[in-house]
Amino acid sequence: MDQTIKQAIVRGETSLGIEFGSTRIKAVLIDYNFETIASSSYEWENQLIDGYWTYHLNEMINGLQETYRQLKQEVENNYSVTLQKIGSIGCSAMMQGYIALDQSGELLVPFRTWRNATTSTAASELTEKFQFKIPQRWSIAHLYQAILNDEEHVTNIDYITTLSGYLHWLLTGSKALGIGNASGMFPIDESAQQYNEEMVK
Repeated sequence: MDQTIKQAIVRGETSLGIEFGSTRIKAVLIDYNFETIASSSYEWENQLIDGYWTYHLNEMINGLQETYRQLKQEVENNYSVTLQKIGSIGCSAMMQGYIALDQSGELLVPFRTWRNATTSTAASELTEKFQFKIPQRWSIAHLYQAILNDEEHVTNIDYITTLSGYLHWLLTGSKALGIGNASGMFPIDESAQQYNEEMVK
C-alpha cells in the first residue's frame, strides 16, 4: 500500500472531478501529483418524452450519489481508510440545454438537452438580431422558442440554467456558471469574461 497516497487521503490533499456526460456520470479522485487514487462511473441515458430529449433530474442526483459511493468504497478497499475530506471539487456537465426553474426552485418543464433540434426559428432570429451564430442547443434559443410558442411555463420562470449550473446550485447553493459553461447559454464577451453586455441589452 502506498502510504504517501493514504496520508494524502487522510489530510484531504486531493481533488475530485465529476463529469456528467451524455451516457455516463464519471468521477475521479487524484492527489496533488495528479496520480489517480480512485475512479467510478454510472450509466444513464436520455429519453424522448413529449417530443423532447430529456434526463430525469432525480436520476442525476441518484447517479451522483451512486458514483460517489462507488468511489468512496474503492478508496476504502484499496487504502483501508474512509474518505472524509476532499481538498477541492470540480464539476463538468453538458454545457447546453434548458433548465427552467420557478421561485421555489422547482423545475417548470422537463430538462431539454443539447440533442433537441426544436429551436430553429428562435436560433435563426437571434442569429440575425445579434449578428452572432446562436446554435439551436443554446439555452437562449430554447428560452426564446418557448416564448415564441407561447408556452405556459414562461411566465413563471425565475431562473434558467444548464445542467452544469443546476448541479453547481444543488451542491453549493450558489447560482453560478463557469465561463466555459456559460457560453452554452448566451454569447460571451471574452475580453470582459462575462456575458456580452450589448447583446444582453
